[in-house]
Amino acid sequence: MAEHRPDDDPTKPRAPAGAPPREADIGKPVGDGPGEADENYQDFVAEAETGSRAPAGAAGKLLIGTALAWSLFQLWYASPLPYVMGFVLNSTEARAIHLAFAIFLAYTAYPALKSSPRDRVPVLDWVLAAVGAVCAGYLWYQYEALSQRPGLPTTIDLVVAGVGMILLLEATRRALGPPLMVVAAVFLIYTFGGPYMPDVIAHSGASLNKAASHYWLTTEGVYGVALGVSTSMVFLFVLFGSLLERAGAGNWFIRVAFAMLGHFKGGPAKAAVVSSALTGLISGSSIANVVTTGTFTIPLMKRVGFTPEKAGAVEVASSTNGQLTPPIMGAAAFLMVEYVGISYIEVMKHAIMPALISYIALVYIVHLEAEKAGLRGLPRPHAGSWQRAVLSAVFTFFGLVILSAAVYYGLGWSKTVFGEATVWIAGAALLIAYAGLLWVSVREPELSHATDIEECPPVGPTVRAGLYYLLPVVVLVWCLMVERMSPGLAAFWATCFMIFIALTQRPLKTLLGRAGDLAEETRTGLHELFEGLVMGARNMIGIGVATAAAGIVVGTVTLTGIGLVMTEFVEFISGGNLMLMLIFTAFISLLLGMGLPTTANYIVVSTLMAPVIVTLGAEAGLVVPLIAVHMFVFYFGILADDTPPVGLAAFAAAAIAKSDPIKTGIQGFAYDIRTAILPFLFIFNTDLLLIDVHSVWHALMVFVIGVTAMFAFAAATQGWFFTKTKLWETAVLLLVAFTLFRPGYWMDMIYPPTEWVGADRMVEAVEGARPDAGLPFRVAGMTIEGEEVERTVVLPLGGAGSFEERLANAGITATREEDGKLFVDLLAFGGPAEQAGVDFDFELQAVRLDADVPPKELMYIPALLLLGGLVAVQLRRRRAEQGAAAHAPA
Repeated sequence: MAEHRPDDDPTKPRAPAGAPPREADIGKPVGDGPGEADENYQDFVAEAETGSRAPAGAAGKLLIGTALAWSLFQLWYASPLPYVMGFVLNSTEARAIHLAFAIFLAYTAYPALKSSPRDRVPVLDWVLAAVGAVCAGYLWYQYEALSQRPGLPTTIDLVVAGVGMILLLEATRRALGPPLMVVAAVFLIYTFGGPYMPDVIAHSGASLNKAASHYWLTTEGVYGVALGVSTSMVFLFVLFGSLLERAGAGNWFIRVAFAMLGHFKGGPAKAAVVSSALTGLISGSSIANVVTTGTFTIPLMKRVGFTPEKAGAVEVASSTNGQLTPPIMGAAAFLMVEYVGISYIEVMKHAIMPALISYIALVYIVHLEAEKAGLRGLPRPHAGSWQRAVLSAVFTFFGLVILSAAVYYGLGWSKTVFGEATVWIAGAALLIAYAGLLWVSVREPELSHATDIEECPPVGPTVRAGLYYLLPVVVLVWCLMVERMSPGLAAFWATCFMIFIALTQRPLKTLLGRAGDLAEETRTGLHELFEGLVMGARNMIGIGVATAAAGIVVGTVTLTGIGLVMTEFVEFISGGNLMLMLIFTAFISLLLGMGLPTTANYIVVSTLMAPVIVTLGAEAGLVVPLIAVHMFVFYFGILADDTPPVGLAAFAAAAIAKSDPIKTGIQGFAYDIRTAILPFLFIFNTDLLLIDVHSVWHALMVFVIGVTAMFAFAAATQGWFFTKTKLWETAVLLLVAFTLFRPGYWMDMIYPPTEWVGADRMVEAVEGARPDAGLPFRVAGMTIEGEEVERTVVLPLGGAGSFEERLANAGITATREEDGKLFVDLLAFGGPAEQAGVDFDFELQAVRLDADVPPKELMYIPALLLLGGLVAVQLRRRRAEQGAAAHAPA
């Protein structure tokens, strides 16, 4: 957590009584004093995130040692050492070891029941942990034997697979609660009970041999893509965040946010939003984010006038949105890399704009709440003029821009000059910068860890006290964007530098002049590193078993073909209406997300629903990029964390705020409505995801317009703009927001954006399409079952070339012309066309081209004029109200 306490030893029980708060107690006051309350908050996070069991003695040391060994194994696996030592594990073997650690720790760190002991590990749990680890590691130590008998499992293979599946489901229940276990069990039942299902979802079923091989002995099920991403990428990023947090970066983020924003109206709430966004950069967990920042921010929000429910709700909304913020994004960003087939940098590029818009809008909502209630901020130690504040903000902003540009372009340019020596030169510059920033930090007062803040910390000294915490992030950006390393390797080097900082920051500060004993400071640094490594592994227990259990769902889809059934089913209940289908998908994400962690929810819903949305969108004439669909599912999975009655983040905030958890969750969801509309908007307006946005000015325009639209929407939902809004003003604000977010809706009514051209112009259209474009084709024909169909499919045409070459890229290897009509003659087996539903002898009826129409951005002009008129009306009414109040009798 943000506050380091010397006595916070992970080998000791966290709570004196050994028992974390029960569900019935969540939302009630927890503890009378700050120390006791903080202890209970830590216990709540332990119960939900890292396992609430902390035995003493040899058992505790073994538990801690296992977690430490897991972190060291993951660092070793990600490093170049295996190649140097000649002991290289392939990805399947590494996944098996990863899951073995996760299952072992799930049984030892998480009690079976609420009544189970917290201060010791029962013998049965030791046995289950050992057996589960052996079953999970079976693919590692029997890898060669299994590879020699694919699809022909022995009796031992089947026993290991069966026992392993049962123990994985139980480990999932312990670490994450019953919902994910129930979902996985339902899919298993569906696999074996296919012939007995209703006709609409029936299938031929699977034998025990086939299911065991598919789920446990191959990479199609439990050991699939999701667990692979957890092994190769997620662990390193979670460990990086844990080390950064333990080293003090979390506390620095919070203090900087308060220093910059605490003095504004509702300042602590605005600082809560910013500090949660910054903590989200390294956390990726809603609950941990709430407790880390909420311990500071919620009491201060209450002090300046926020009700307990609203104080908790602001923290909930900002903390759940922390998962939207790159780079960690609750581990879903790394899964998107594999599922969508794009680079990690691309995922971050698509995610950054909605995250920024969402957070800026939440700051504005907090401002409106403060305006409505007439709240003030915290006092500043030295008040400055507004001109100086604006100048400082401008210089800070441009300073960050220049620094980022220097890292990317400056160091990138140096790579072309210095070649292989650039790494050594950059490393030397990094160490010099680290030493210099440490020298600067010791000249400033040490950051306080107190939660009871009476006034805003001074901006300059607070920022300078921890600037060196940004250097590991610089290393991460360098490795990803300049060196073009894989996310896992980039996180490894950033983590290595973070380990170096954890070990050296305290001793070096002592040598540079700060008071303290060198030996004691060195021991404290080692202890912080030890804590970071242990807590990084314990934070991964839930993610490890979740990605494995979610693999059961993915495996069922590939084994039974339920994906095609889902497409037909959803198309039936939505009537082919894309908007209804999106609402249905959002509802499923919220429903599953009430019990599933965000990562597991994303895997389940995206596996089932993403292909359906893309297919139905194409049939409706809308090309929906796959990344937009995955972001849509991800957003609604996150919103489940504050959705009553199960939102755990709301319960955590309510415990700190001493408020009703249901009311806190409802208020938090009300604040998050702005986040809920963003996914619908970027499905129809992909500019918000920076898709086909190729210039800085275009991106800047999208950002400014997006923020303006979100301000209008926030003002409409809050009932307050410059003063209280009337009903017609709310309607105008909603109209402006919709127009700015989706200008094409109105323009399409005036000028149809596309046109269909027939076979006579198809050759010209295909050859003239831009490289790597996907063109929508209307096709018709008879399926192998004898059913006449007509559908729209989007076919990738690859690079430039002739008509035949580009169709071949789409999987149509030959066509024939009859009576002016074009038919498919040959298909590439498993190619894009076949996967999209094109069959032999289908007619290529038409292709859809973009029409020559005015730019949709012209609709911004009337929307902004309307908004400007409303601003004038509101300002005039506010001046009248202020004048009337000034002349009213006392």
